[in-house]
Amino acid sequence: MNFPLPARHNKKLQQLMSRISEDIELAELYRCVNINAVDRAGMNDHGPVHVQIVANAALRILRLLMEAGIEPGLVTEYDLTREDAEVVVVLAACLHDIGMVVNRDDHERYSIVLGYPKARRLLEGIYPEPTLTTVCAETMHAIIAHQWDEQCLTLEAGAVRVGDALDMTQGRSRIPFEAGQVNIHSVSAMAITEVKITRGEERPVRIVVEMSNAAGIFQVDELLRRKLNHSTLAPHVEVVAEMEEDSEERLVKVYKL
Repeated sequence: MNFPLPARHNKKLQQLMSRISEDIELAELYRCVNINAVDRAGMNDHGPVHVQIVANAALRILRLLMEAGIEPGLVTEYDLTREDAEVVVVLAACLHDIGMVVNRDDHERYSIVLGYPKARRLLEGIYPEPTLTTVCAETMHAIIAHQWDEQCLTLEAGAVRVGDALDMTQGRSRIPFEAGQVNIHSVSAMAITEVKITRGEERPVRIVVEMSNAAGIFQVDELLRRKLNHSTLAPHVEVVAEMEEDSEERLVKVYKL
């Protein structure tokens, strides 16, 4: 699997992405995840496309926070670097759903079981001990904390949790809904046309959710707001839900938790 990710000057992240792109086992795990999720359970995509969206969104959020002077846990508590925090966020994004090869229910915990040894193999030689164990441990917390009701303790975990929720455009909602059923879940899922992550006006990060109709508010309230509200990012993120520019009505809703 190979997908575009702005590693910039981060050599460790560059090495990690090179290994991920060449990892046959991980590619097959993504295939198995989607067979369970899409083909068998009738859910939405949780494979490579989802991973790409989450990794890029989480990395973008983390960098905006760091640009504003908000330091991740690896820097404040382990005396590691911002680049190491980027590695944790991207690796957690790439492993957060692999537990779905077991089952959708409790997949976060299955992802930990499968993810820890995989994380160690992917980072072997990039980090010496004991830093290798530290980075893997922080990655595991970011994985488990992408579930909205799990305690979120780090900036890195918050970035992954919110990044996961942002894969919501045009039917890609993280809220499960029955295919072919016309209800608030399906209608709202199709209403989201674009998600943008920018610098905020009053807070470091602004998330703009564009909708084709007002039903998209359900996605923002039931998914994004819930994940953000229970994360370390709540004080640092503003969310704007608005109608598309060519819509007759320009509905705007601003969330500051």
